[in-house]
Amino acid sequence: MKNTAELFEWKGTTCVKLTAGAYEAWVANEIGSNVIRFRDNENCIEFFRFNPKNTADAIKKSPEVWGLPTLYLPNRFADGVLRASDAVYHLPVNEKEPYNNHIHGFLHKRAHEVLEFSSDDNCAWVKTRYVYDEKDEFFEYLPVRFTVEYTFTLSEQGLEQNIRFLNTDGVKVLPMSLASHTTISAPFVDGGKEEDIRLTVPIGKRCELNERCLPTEQLKVPNMHDLEYRNGSKHPVLQVVDNEMYIGECTKLDGEDFHGIIAEDVASGKKICYEVSEEYGFWIIWNDRGFNHFFCPEPMTAMIDAPNLKLPADVTGYREIKPGDTFETHERFFTKLS
Repeated sequence: MKNTAELFEWKGTTCVKLTAGAYEAWVANEIGSNVIRFRDNENCIEFFRFNPKNTADAIKKSPEVWGLPTLYLPNRFADGVLRASDAVYHLPVNEKEPYNNHIHGFLHKRAHEVLEFSSDDNCAWVKTRYVYDEKDEFFEYLPVRFTVEYTFTLSEQGLEQNIRFLNTDGVKVLPMSLASHTTISAPFVDGGKEEDIRLTVPIGKRCELNERCLPTEQLKVPNMHDLEYRNGSKHPVLQVVDNEMYIGECTKLDGEDFHGIIAEDVASGKKICYEVSEEYGFWIIWNDRGFNHFFCPEPMTAMIDAPNLKLPADVTGYREIKPGDTFETHERFFTKLS
């Protein structure tokens, strides 16, 4: 089957549709370069939360809970404060009492530009970009210029996402914490049952959170509840999973180390495999109270509220990108059969 890359309109927004082998991916550049649909047509697997009756406007109203949104700056900053090494920024408090935090940033809400899309005998791809400067309304809160580029590559090996930040400011460091708010469909196999889903997450210590969903800075040894992630027995839906944050480690896939998570439909043996680069040192798992037909294993490069914590940066994962320097991450999604 020929690999393809084509521009099309879906309910009022532009997308680039990639096809390769049995896989099909829709990249919505106008919704933060969100992969609003990714499917293995041969194995009848719908990776991400997608509803054909939905509209682009509906997704734009809540882009965090559809498809594969990229968050910068992700999760929560206490009272909207972000303490970088060369400045203190006051972000808008958009999470009301009792939390009183800034949450999730802005990048996933912006319209990005398509730089190119094409295909060859090996794969199909699309590149997108967003230039952040004074034209962005968020700039009054975070006045540090940067450019971010996304490359989505689809092949018989699955979907790869590469994200590259370039600090173009010339003076200030760019605070860096990045996450994918990955919404996995439940069930993800056509005709499957939610009760048949099991999730494996290679957890280390648990990062304890307080009532505001902020770290207490206590790292806890995993208990029996936590170890369900490690041993692959965790049922990620039909029960509440509320912002459970862990230091990430490695699991095994086909006998090899695997830095990622695995979701399995145990009735069919079909698996979603989600591999991330080493920059993603943390996992947060969340499922919107458990009964909305999706769950979110979220890889993060840094802890919640990381730049404000007293813990050292090599523990929190917080980074700063110097002027002219870059920061790059990589993810891959693919299916397997048991």
